[in-house]
Amino acid sequence: MKRHLALVSILIAALASPARAGDVVVFAAASLKGALDQVALDYQAKTGDVVRISYGGSNQLAKQILDGAPADIFISAAVNWMDEVEKAGLLAEGSRKDLLGNTLVLVSAEPLAPVQIDKGFDLAGLLGEGKLAMAMVDSVPAGQYGKAALQSLGLWDSVSRAVVQADNVRAALAFVSRGEAALGVVYGSDAVADPSVHLIGTFPDSSHPPIVYPAARLKAASDSADQDFFTALSSPEARAIFTKAGFEPLE
Repeated sequence: MKRHLALVSILIAALASPARAGDVVVFAAASLKGALDQVALDYQAKTGDVVRISYGGSNQLAKQILDGAPADIFISAAVNWMDEVEKAGLLAEGSRKDLLGNTLVLVSAEPLAPVQIDKGFDLAGLLGEGKLAMAMVDSVPAGQYGKAALQSLGLWDSVSRAVVQADNVRAALAFVSRGEAALGVVYGSDAVADPSVHLIGTFPDSSHPPIVYPAARLKAASDSADQDFFTALSSPEARAIFTKAGFEPLE
């Protein structure tokens, strides 16, 4: 326990201080927080290298990279935002890979009976006068996947006015966790990460584009530690952590 707390303190201190030569700077989708923190802590304990992780919506992170923000590794929650960074010529050649997959789920603030999410699902009736929390539906991957699923199932028009949008999927999850929204559309891994919310249903894979987390090194990554940590993301140890957290390792 003391060792774990010490490692957490080291990582927090590393994120709070200016970057140094040899540090690994990672820009990662907000939904990865928790699992990726643990991967970084384990790697740091083994190597002594410092891993700094900046979490946010993939759209925000991609735009920061395009604007010149210093980063060594980018892990997006959607292919399109990685595509934008690649089109700008900012990825290290041959480094891009599909790292993880995920599911899209419906969570509730109160314990409810499991539901079957399909075209006959009365989401508006279940929601009642409550709010439906989602990440930004026009820009953040989780929100885009969620809107696509609701539209595919013919449910969007009946609930769109009840949607409250958040900057990223973890912020949407927090709305449900705090009871500020009755229901939320988030990733399966988010439901695992927060025991205070209740998983009540899973959207069919056919209702939305495949949820893929591409990862790549950036051309700015020149330190051997950058390559070592990038490789460690696909190690058996990392895969086990991601699996336990509700992700699907793709390699």
